[in-house]
Amino acid sequence: MPGLGTPYPLHTLLPAVYQEEDPFVVRFTGGLDDVLAPVISTLDNLDAYVDPLLAPEDFLAWLAGWVGVTVNDNAPLPLHRATVARAAELHRLRGTVAGLRAALELLTGGDVEITDSGGVTWSDTPGTAAPGDPHPWVRVHVRVPAELGWSPDALHAAVEAAVVAAKPAHVQHVVEVTIR
Repeated sequence: MPGLGTPYPLHTLLPAVYQEEDPFVVRFTGGLDDVLAPVISTLDNLDAYVDPLLAPEDFLAWLAGWVGVTVNDNAPLPLHRATVARAAELHRLRGTVAGLRAALELLTGGDVEITDSGGVTWSDTPGTAAPGDPHPWVRVHVRVPAELGWSPDALHAAVEAAVVAAKPAHVQHVVEVTIR
């Protein structure tokens, strides 16, 4: 990286006899400083590389792989960063309505409405009918502002893929998208 300085020039770390402005030593250690400067800069800023809100854009996809989330290339950068930052929460909520809603809100930046067939009950009496529909289903409707730049086909494909990845395999689904 041309022009990147080092906070620790090597010629200042040499014994005093070599620090006497010997042109060869200064040039030689200056060349080593140029080689080491990017390494030192990276190590000095390592905490920023692993923070999804500060990581360089080209490092964010790699960081997403570390935490096990997939980011959509069509989504804006702030949504990528939020998805990586909330990865643990998304994994904890996976397979639930709350988890599906969180994943879709992060993916699209829009409002998500989810209805499902589910229900929970308990009974002391054996053979009590289960609540809800005996065939599980989920209906997802996503409303996205037009200024986010989604095309209808890209939005539908992204939401469809996210729903398939986040819902339990045996649950049928219907996806509706609206750009407003």
